[in-house]
Amino acid sequence: MSDLRVLQAMAGAAHGGAELFFERLVLALHRAGVQQHVLIRQNAERAGKLVEGGLRPVELAFGGRFDLFTGRAFRREIKKFQPHVVLTWMNRASSFCPPKGRGLPDFVQVGRLGGYYDLKYYRTCDHLACNTQDLVDYVVREGWPADKAHHLPNFVDERSAPAVSRREFFTPDTTPLLFTMGRLHENKGFDTLLRAFSRISDVYLWIAGDGPERENLEQLAYELGVKPRVRFLGWRDDAPALHAAADLFVCPSRHEPLGNVVLEAWAQGKPVLAAASQGPSALIDDGVNGRLVPVDDAVAMAESIRALIRDPAQLRALAAAGRASFEAQFTEAIVVRRYQDFLAKVSGIPCAASPV
Repeated sequence: MSDLRVLQAMAGAAHGGAELFFERLVLALHRAGVQQHVLIRQNAERAGKLVEGGLRPVELAFGGRFDLFTGRAFRREIKKFQPHVVLTWMNRASSFCPPKGRGLPDFVQVGRLGGYYDLKYYRTCDHLACNTQDLVDYVVREGWPADKAHHLPNFVDERSAPAVSRREFFTPDTTPLLFTMGRLHENKGFDTLLRAFSRISDVYLWIAGDGPERENLEQLAYELGVKPRVRFLGWRDDAPALHAAADLFVCPSRHEPLGNVVLEAWAQGKPVLAAASQGPSALIDDGVNGRLVPVDDAVAMAESIRALIRDPAQLRALAAAGRASFEAQFTEAIVVRRYQDFLAKVSGIPCAASPV
C-alpha cells in the first residue's frame, strides 16, 4: 500500500464519458494500492460500483448556489482523511473544494478537465490534469502556467465479450452493421450520422445511449425513412458485446475533446470512422488506424461508410492498426502508471508501482 493519500471528488451526471472514466480510474488506482477517499454526487448505481470494488464513497448533494451543506461536508472529509492530493473532476466538484488553511492540511488540489471549460471554476487548483494535449494547450492559452498543466490520457476497458445476438434487435445476420454510442446530445452529431445513413441502402445502424435528443433523433429517423433499419438501444453497459456484433464503429461528434468511444472501439479491435472533431483528429491517422471525414458532412460520411463496408480487407487493416495504437498508449497499466508518477511528483510522496 502506498503512503500517498488521494481524495477524489466527482459531481457529474448519472452517465457520461468523464463519469465512466472516473469510476474506472478510482477502481484501478485502488487495485494499484493507492489510498483513496471518494466523494460523489448522490448516485446509488455509482456508489454500488465503488463499494463492490472495495471503496466506501461518501455521497453528497453537490447542488446549486444555496447548497451550504456540501461545502461543509467536503471540508470535514478533507480534515478527516488528511489527503496529500485532492483530485476534483470538472467544474462543480472543483468549485466546491474548500480553500486550504483554516485547519485543513496543506494538500495539493488538481482539477481534472475533459473539456474546454471556463477556468474560473479552477481558481483554487494548484495543477490541471487534461486528458488531451490540445486541452493542455487551451488552458495555457487561457493564462494557466504551462508547468502546472499536464496531459494524462484516459484508458478504457479492454475486456472482450461474445457478440450479442443481432436477432435480439431484429437485425439480419448477413447485413453490414454500423454501431455508435454516446450521450444523445446535439454535440454528438447523431443527426448527421442519420442523414448519412439515409444515403446508404442494405445497412443497419445501432445507436446505444440516451439523452435529451433521443425523441428528436427518432423523429428524424422516421422523416428520413430509415427508422426500420435503425435501432435505438438506450443506455447500455455491454459495449464489448455490441462491438463484437458490429462491422464498423462510427463517431459523428461535432465536439469531442478526447473520444473515449474511439479508444473503446480500438480496444475491441473494431475499425473506426469519425468526424474530424478535436479528439478524434488527434487520435486518428487518417487511412492508417481509422478514417476521418469533415464535421457535419453527411455526404462525405456516407461515401466513406459505403467504401469501407465494401472493402473487408481495409476494415481489417484499420482495426489492427487501431488496436496497436491502443496497446501503445491507452491501456489501463500504462495510464495508471502515468497517474501514479504524476501524483507522486506533485505531492512529493512516493507512489510505489503495483500491478493493476
